[in-house]
Amino acid sequence: MWENEIQTFGHYLRIERGLSGHSLEAYIRDIRKLATYLIPLQTPVLDVKENQILDFLKDLHSLGIEASTQSRCLSGIRSFFQYLVFEGKIPMDPTVHIKSPQKGRKLPDTLSFDEINLILEANDMSTNEGVRNRTMLEFLYGAGLRVSELVGLKLTDVYIENGFIKVCGKGDKERLVPAGRDAFTYLKLYLAHIRPQIPVKKSAVNYVFLNRRGSPLSRVMVFIICKDLAQKVGIQKTISPHTFRHSFATHLIEGGADLRAVQEMLGHESILTTEIYTHLDRAYLSQMVRDFHPLNKKL
Repeated sequence: MWENEIQTFGHYLRIERGLSGHSLEAYIRDIRKLATYLIPLQTPVLDVKENQILDFLKDLHSLGIEASTQSRCLSGIRSFFQYLVFEGKIPMDPTVHIKSPQKGRKLPDTLSFDEINLILEANDMSTNEGVRNRTMLEFLYGAGLRVSELVGLKLTDVYIENGFIKVCGKGDKERLVPAGRDAFTYLKLYLAHIRPQIPVKKSAVNYVFLNRRGSPLSRVMVFIICKDLAQKVGIQKTISPHTFRHSFATHLIEGGADLRAVQEMLGHESILTTEIYTHLDRAYLSQMVRDFHPLNKKL
């Protein structure tokens, strides 16, 4: 019964939808996988239920099959049952409420606190560019800025005495961001002794971070600065300005910061975006359970 319906569906794909070659074979192969799974359970093709397809997908997942492959397989199975509905052989598609498996979110690279310090200390403070670079790094890590927010920072958006800066994030949304003491210490040094030496171009007069020609520093240059310093201290990870932002968020959450507060500082539209940082250090999370869960506390 399964094979008859699969062959009929194959003819439909070839004739009605014009599929051939690898595409047609992939559809049929994925449906046969489901058939192989359900035939031992003595489930006729016209009696397949939603929970059985869900169990099949769970088995694929347990075998380590990637989410993209699971989604492709489900797509073929869905087309098969939609065809059976169209032909009047079943009253309802059992896949109609099944969502495609989602790819796991890639966890961003982070630097440990010791690695951050290595990079900061490797920066040459004897040069004007070195003072500027240290200031930028302090704001990338001390305030979690995006590189676009860093290079776009204006003098009129810096509130040193209050310990805040105003940044323009994604969607041109403005937010006030606190930064660490070191960030403002180096910023005062840069603004007082380094920036006044630069012949500032008229179009750049309100920008904080400038290159030696007096133009706003480019995003590419910030990438190069971060990469060169990481290589200088022997860090093998792929480093970018965003790595400092990721590290800022991760270290805050590891230290016990409220997720909503970190969301606000990062300028995330949704807290789900911020929650990815809670998955970064599983050893840390396990330790938190051991240290703070009431069942683990000694009387």
